[in-house]
Amino acid sequence: MKAFVALYRDLDASTATSRKVAAMAAYLREAPAEDAAWAAYFLAGGKPRQAVPSALLRSAACEAARIPAWLFEDCYATVGDLAETIAYLTPGAAAGPPRTLAHWMQERIAPLRGLSPQEQLQRVLRDWQELDADERFLHVKLIGGGLRVGVSRLLVQRAIAQAFGLDAKVVAHRMMGYTDARQPPDAQRWRALVEPGGDAARDGIQPYPFFLAHPLQEPVTSLGEPRDWLVEWKFDGIRAQVLRRGAQCAIWSRGEELVTDRFPEVVALAQRLPPGTVLDGEILVWLPGEPRPAPFALLQRRIGRKLLGPRVLREAPVRFVAYDLLEHEGRDLREVPLRERRALLQALAGPAALDLSEVLEAADWPGLAALRAGSRERGVEGLMLKQGASRYGSGRTKADGTWWKWKIDPLSVDAVLIYAQAGHGRRANVHTDYTFAVWSREPAGPDEAAAVVEDIRERRPPQPGGLQLVPFAKAYSGLADEEFRRVDRVIRQTTVERWGPVRSVVPTLVFELGFEGLSRSARHRSGVATRFPRMLRIRDDKPLHEAETLPGLLRLLESTSPPGGAGPADR
Repeated sequence: MKAFVALYRDLDASTATSRKVAAMAAYLREAPAEDAAWAAYFLAGGKPRQAVPSALLRSAACEAARIPAWLFEDCYATVGDLAETIAYLTPGAAAGPPRTLAHWMQERIAPLRGLSPQEQLQRVLRDWQELDADERFLHVKLIGGGLRVGVSRLLVQRAIAQAFGLDAKVVAHRMMGYTDARQPPDAQRWRALVEPGGDAARDGIQPYPFFLAHPLQEPVTSLGEPRDWLVEWKFDGIRAQVLRRGAQCAIWSRGEELVTDRFPEVVALAQRLPPGTVLDGEILVWLPGEPRPAPFALLQRRIGRKLLGPRVLREAPVRFVAYDLLEHEGRDLREVPLRERRALLQALAGPAALDLSEVLEAADWPGLAALRAGSRERGVEGLMLKQGASRYGSGRTKADGTWWKWKIDPLSVDAVLIYAQAGHGRRANVHTDYTFAVWSREPAGPDEAAAVVEDIRERRPPQPGGLQLVPFAKAYSGLADEEFRRVDRVIRQTTVERWGPVRSVVPTLVFELGFEGLSRSARHRSGVATRFPRMLRIRDDKPLHEAETLPGLLRLLESTSPPGGAGPADR
């Protein structure tokens, strides 16, 4: 445990990629196999299951530190991170016996989930008595399910390759599915990951690492001739690989989740494939007779259902649209140029009754730009540009050729900042997570808007039927560090109320928010959910009363929704 804590602190303190890789390689090379298995799981993005609720951790901290709850919450609001607050406040411990990371995960943390709250409290307090402040910090992250490590999966693969003399591509292939929470890491899985040899055996239902595209931020004319590229629509669904190996079929999402049981329609497709076939493509909800896929919100609602009854399958049927062939007759095709892989995919499509992505053609880039301009009407996000000669790489790399996502410009509205919360990591003491609102209707003028602001300042409840600010979106990205610091100063000066780490503020700032789409949502007070909201800029030029209204937001939703409505699951 101490060694992993030291590694965590080293990674958190360093910004140098080479140092991070070297630190991970040194730890993984020396750690016992069962500890290395857990460490690799967390470093690669695996999330610990929450073992106890955060309210119990707060109670335990108050009891250990012998302070009232209000003082703990005040400290938490200042620090901004629960684990860090507990580590600061709880008393130092006598040195406990050395215990491994695997021991803590398997013998101490995992059993907490089956205990009563009182037993959980007693065990947490007992465990803290064996740990120093840095160890208590990590312990709280592990039992609270909030552990995040500031390294990319690619760096972890490089570290493992460096530590054990392996090809990084082999490591990337072997790691596919390693962070699936349904299969906890153990010494056996770790040894299989780092065993010598350069062959990433295609056993069972293990997928390939996904090849990812880069956002296009340069003029498209700089890419040469359009004929050198395969151009397809960029769908807004679930990126997935469909595997048929022997009698086994599997569906893996880009997030490395095994989702076979969620999509029986795609399993039926996989069963028609010849053994030794792996497809890359997109899972979409596509209603019968419709010319375009349904919004992602309908697919998201289906994913959230624990039981897939006949009604769900009827109201949100899915279709798999294939755009690449990674394995054919048991042969790994990733080193084969894309145009050749596409030709093999087209030959396979007829007998297997596959839906293929459309390859778009135009005489020049302006012609493709004209197609891209109609993306929203087609229910897509823009265009994918893939070099015809590209191989299928691992992750977001340009070493094997380049794929670009040429997305349409985001939708945007001007909204008012009303709530704020501190960030995490290096931004733990800066308010970076914001909630934005729109007016319930168009204000009669600046005076009516100012009256609402004054009511908020004085903590007066809104007038029934009167003008209000309605929360509709949260965002935490898009600003530079200096802009975040500037907004943080305003938030601290205009705070009205606090609820733990969340602050209610006097509305003074208008932001332009960008997002990929809107959908109806009964879970949101506004009735509207946003897709990938982000801050585009601070609108110092925009007075409060000119911010967007809820009716305007609903009109934007209707103008970007598919013909015939949002679908049964969205109503």
